[in-house]
Amino acid sequence: MESAAAVDSMEAMMASMAAIAVLVDRTEGRSGSTGSDPLRDQSDACLEGLEETARMEAMLAARKVRFTAGFADATRAMSPPDEHPQQRMAREMGVVAEVACALTVSERTASALLAESRELTTTLRLTLAALQAGNLSWQHARVMVDETSGLDPAGAAALEGHFLGPEVESLATCPAGEMVPARFRHKARTWRERHHPVSIEKRHARSVLDRRLEYAPDRDGMAWLSAYLPADQAAGIWNGITATARALQSPTEDRTLTQLRADVAAKLLLSAGFTTSTPTGGSTDASTEGEPATGIASGIRDAASPAAQVLVTVPVFALMGLTDEPADLDGYGPIPASMARKLVADGASSFRRVLTDPRNGAPLEIGRNSYPIPAAMRQWLRLRDRKCSFPGCNNQSLDNEADHILAWADGGTTGITNLESVCRKHHRLKHTTGWTPTDASTHKPPGWTSPTGRHYQSEHHDWEPPQWPPQILDELKILEELKRQDPGAAMPDSPPADDAQIRDTLVAEGHSCGKALSRICCTEI
Repeated sequence: MESAAAVDSMEAMMASMAAIAVLVDRTEGRSGSTGSDPLRDQSDACLEGLEETARMEAMLAARKVRFTAGFADATRAMSPPDEHPQQRMAREMGVVAEVACALTVSERTASALLAESRELTTTLRLTLAALQAGNLSWQHARVMVDETSGLDPAGAAALEGHFLGPEVESLATCPAGEMVPARFRHKARTWRERHHPVSIEKRHARSVLDRRLEYAPDRDGMAWLSAYLPADQAAGIWNGITATARALQSPTEDRTLTQLRADVAAKLLLSAGFTTSTPTGGSTDASTEGEPATGIASGIRDAASPAAQVLVTVPVFALMGLTDEPADLDGYGPIPASMARKLVADGASSFRRVLTDPRNGAPLEIGRNSYPIPAAMRQWLRLRDRKCSFPGCNNQSLDNEADHILAWADGGTTGITNLESVCRKHHRLKHTTGWTPTDASTHKPPGWTSPTGRHYQSEHHDWEPPQWPPQILDELKILEELKRQDPGAAMPDSPPADDAQIRDTLVAEGHSCGKALSRICCTEI
């Protein structure tokens, strides 16, 4: 089986190399153009060459993985069966050193490659097959190795199968290999958080003990200040600083958004009124001492700090405390249900709650018929797109602009299916080049078509049906049993198909879960 796969791999590589050779001839003008526009043909050949080269690089990466794992296996097979632990350690050190020298890389890099190759050849077979077929890049494969680390074999297989299983092709979703690696990592991490065998509540309780603030001097009179915080705190700080920095931008402001964020954060921290120790043992007020004559003191100009509303998507049953299913924090990903409940209970003005449909996990659409985009629809657009809709862009939704896909002047409507969320850079790209967005839907952002006619599929949020509380499922079983015993009873013929039917049934029966569900499901977004 392995030898057959190796033969297929080599044949695919040879075919890819032949295709690249043809494309090289086209790009260098050695092959006659069959079209009426030789320059356009040359341009298309260059793009096709990039795509084919990327596939070849993936195939070579897969072959590199097999060579690496094969060397480790062969060395292990040549070792004596009664090898002592010290001998095994020495052999493994020798393998790392040999691979490092063969590739002219550090031993740390070689050790990582050996570990990744072992996982790909033993546990992550679907990932290796996709890499070997040129459908995934080496960066994607490394993301899969990272995100499956710490999972048991069943968990790793489930995560891998969700993105690379045979049924994925039939789903209307962006394939893993068509996402940039950073977006694929976000998707994989989100799925892992939701399906991890250990609840996110327990993992968060452990991790929150590691919260810290770190300071690291750097070159040229600069330093790094970083904080490891609970996600809701970090997101609130980041979005608040971003909104304030945006408000400071103007035609006369020469600082970039990145620089403004840093200046706003420094000003806020240095104005907190805390005291610090001086080198001589005395104390000074940090809000008045230590600011350079130029920079923070003269850099931040007064501006009202706008409210930065972060969307928190909470499954209904999790908000009720009936399940511990993770909520979703816009721009971050899954957070513990207890964190979301606390945000809602505290009435935090910087967070906006969104309740999801108990049937499929998706929120309801909000529609309007006027040109101005209402605040509620803008929030729904943020919820659908999650980020800039342009392929590979990671710009978060709070920092993007709402734009009509088909311009209002051209007959476009102000409905969710004719809106997109784009960052300023790609908004400008749309209006100054041939890049155009394609149709969107209620739950799916638009894809994009390039000036050369290539279409790039949209990446949309994976709404998952929420978990149903055991007590509600038990009551449904009771209703089914009563129905079986008394077929004439006025009850559903089968388990209710949607939340409204379940809610009405439970309320009619006087169950507290149904009453609570009724109250929450009637709450507007």
